[in-house]
Amino acid sequence: MEPQLATLGLGGNIGDPAASMARALMLLDARRDCSVTDVSKLYRTPPWGKTDQAWFFNACAAVRTSLSPDDLLDACLSIERQMKRERIERWGPRTIDIDVLTYDDLKQHSQSLEIPHPRMTERGFVLMPLADFAPDLVVSGRMIAEWLKDADVAGIEVADPRRDWWRHSPKLVP
Repeated sequence: MEPQLATLGLGGNIGDPAASMARALMLLDARRDCSVTDVSKLYRTPPWGKTDQAWFFNACAAVRTSLSPDDLLDACLSIERQMKRERIERWGPRTIDIDVLTYDDLKQHSQSLEIPHPRMTERGFVLMPLADFAPDLVVSGRMIAEWLKDADVAGIEVADPRRDWWRHSPKLVP
């Protein structure tokens, strides 16, 4: 399969989520069928959906991959399991969450995966980091930068302004 460009959203709020996201990116980048080509700054964001929990860390990444969309999702879910992610409560606390946001220009709606991610254009914690490297990416007829102008970004802070923060995490034992 010809390599495709996918974007991913990463987040977490249990343990050391920044180190968990860095490790997830390193694990993806170490695969023969994936290459991390761009990563956003690291953001600290208020909880969304279920608000009575710790703040999150969020980031986005671009990945060039020869995996199909479903296989990319499986790779991400495998990394989540390896990092002890438990799915107990919708929008609840988590060690790591990795979402496939886009996969080139593909539109897919299946039981396991919807591309583009169905709620990404409503979430400042996705749009702000995605705009770091893909402001001109068109999703549902609008550029990410345009979606971001309408998004609620209240409380979102830059936690690490370096775009290579994930390569410098002190706890990167793969």
